[in-house]
Amino acid sequence: MTLPPSPQSNGWMNAKPTPPKRALLIFNPKSGKGPSPLPRFIAALGERGWHVDAEELPQKGELETLLSSAEHYSAVIAAGGDGTVSSIAYVLRNRGVPLLAYPAGTANLIAQNLNLPEDPQELAQVVDELRAVSIDLGELSVAGKSHGFVLLAGAGADAAMIEGAEGLKDRLGVFAYVVSALKQLSPKTTTFHLTLDGKAQDVDAMAVMVANFGMANFRLPIAPGVSPNDGQFAVLVLKAGSVLELLPNLLDSLRAKLNLGEPVFGKNIDVFSASEVEVSTEEPFPLQYDGEIHDETTPFTARVLPKAALLLTGASQEELET
Repeated sequence: MTLPPSPQSNGWMNAKPTPPKRALLIFNPKSGKGPSPLPRFIAALGERGWHVDAEELPQKGELETLLSSAEHYSAVIAAGGDGTVSSIAYVLRNRGVPLLAYPAGTANLIAQNLNLPEDPQELAQVVDELRAVSIDLGELSVAGKSHGFVLLAGAGADAAMIEGAEGLKDRLGVFAYVVSALKQLSPKTTTFHLTLDGKAQDVDAMAVMVANFGMANFRLPIAPGVSPNDGQFAVLVLKAGSVLELLPNLLDSLRAKLNLGEPVFGKNIDVFSASEVEVSTEEPFPLQYDGEIHDETTPFTARVLPKAALLLTGASQEELET
């Protein structure tokens, strides 16, 4: 039987597939901890008339083969951490296949930024409605290789924090990142050489982050005016200092979250906009993209792939922006 191709979209879309409704679920067995609600989610899809083909996340280099027939499905479901979701989104770029970022990892920041529910029945409803939004992707180029990211790529203190949290996630979950950050009260700093859409400037900082989405854990905004589908990155420069100096920024985020006024975000973070970013440093700094620590170090280049991903969400456009 020949299945209908997935609907294409340049923005929001609703499309009901003709029966049978089929989804390809790719799961990372190493993601998360404790009993998984994934079987209940699959059962909930079955109750709505969906057939689910489940496949384990393959080794690097084999994902393209697994997704070669993705257009034969009404939706693809990425069940894993943010790295799993972004790697699948990158392979599916510009193919118009709706993708669900199923929250099966530790932090699940992509799912949080999309304001996805955690309840299996509600997630199944999101898939069944096939309401999606076109999202920019980031493409990170380093050491001759390219990688995709949905959230952000960064060099410096943020990468060191993620690396330090790896051994703690099984015991502490999302709070592993907090513990790791507190262990780095005085992060290493260096001079970053930035080229933003062809314009060069130097900054002394502990980290530079190239952000496509603008929310951290608990949907706290990390910077104002970040949109995932405006064709621009928000380039965040964390100035030299201590982690404790970022506390005013956390309070600003809480104030914005509680609708108590417009956030100021302090004077220790500079925010720029660019569609292509080149980053190099006086000395090699560690890299991360969507929570994945890179084997290589700076320098790197990041560029926007405008509206290259189609992600399922029930959120409004306003809920995706900061």
